[in-house]
Amino acid sequence: MFHSGFVNIIGNPNVGKSTLMNELVGERLSIITNKSQTTRHRIMGIVNGEDFQIVYSDTPGFLKPQYKLQESMQKFSVGALADADVLLYVTDTIETPDKNNDFIEKVKKAKTPTIIVINKIDISDEEKLNTLVAQWQERIPEAEIFPASAKEHFGVGQILTRIIELLPECPPYFDKDQLTNRPMRFFATEIIREKILLEYDKEIPYSVEVVIESYHETPTLDRISALILVNRESQKGIIIGKGGKKLKKVGTEARKDLEDFLQKKVFLELFVKVEENWRDDETALTKFGYNPE
Repeated sequence: MFHSGFVNIIGNPNVGKSTLMNELVGERLSIITNKSQTTRHRIMGIVNGEDFQIVYSDTPGFLKPQYKLQESMQKFSVGALADADVLLYVTDTIETPDKNNDFIEKVKKAKTPTIIVINKIDISDEEKLNTLVAQWQERIPEAEIFPASAKEHFGVGQILTRIIELLPECPPYFDKDQLTNRPMRFFATEIIREKILLEYDKEIPYSVEVVIESYHETPTLDRISALILVNRESQKGIIIGKGGKKLKKVGTEARKDLEDFLQKKVFLELFVKVEENWRDDETALTKFGYNPE
């Protein structure tokens, strides 16, 4: 008897959804920073066992949109409620169960088996954790609650065991050797964008989109040319930095991670271009893959 299904990871920004996703999949598919809105797309990771297949989806954190890009990001999150066999609602020991009530009500109405993961228990204490567990049990009585620390690898095994038990009887959706539904070009853009999130402050990381212009693979070397798009002319100089130092640093760090990911050498070129107000341009958002329809 084979079981398979879609397990969608949802929750507010900065609670550790992407860290948990990477732990469950066993690969670093989702980029991770301490900034909100790090995850912009819905990213799929596939785990195969002898008698099961789990198709995980990491989704953007739920927030109130301020521009069309964020509206599209929220469509990924809300859409994840509709097509899940199991929901993983990730919270942490910092936020309270009354945060984002509208989204919580959507989770309850989904009537999907739900596991609430209280993440980051390594920075809390037993008394506070017990209080949170009780509050969440009252908030979503039908949900099962699992304390965990994805960063410290604690509690993830128990979550996996329960997910497998909840999977419906079904043949696999993907080939057993497939890890994700995303092409390598996508992960190249995400790795570059992660370095931008880590290197720049304030609005800059949220005004940037990364586009792969060319990607040539060989058995020993991949040649990648990427374009960093910014929202305004004034942001271009900030991205490049004095004497090109900032851009060079981003490129060096991204290349190292790409080489680790691909297990071969990478030649990476980065260029910066202004595409004004792309975050509110429906055509641009569709081109960049932010239209989930």
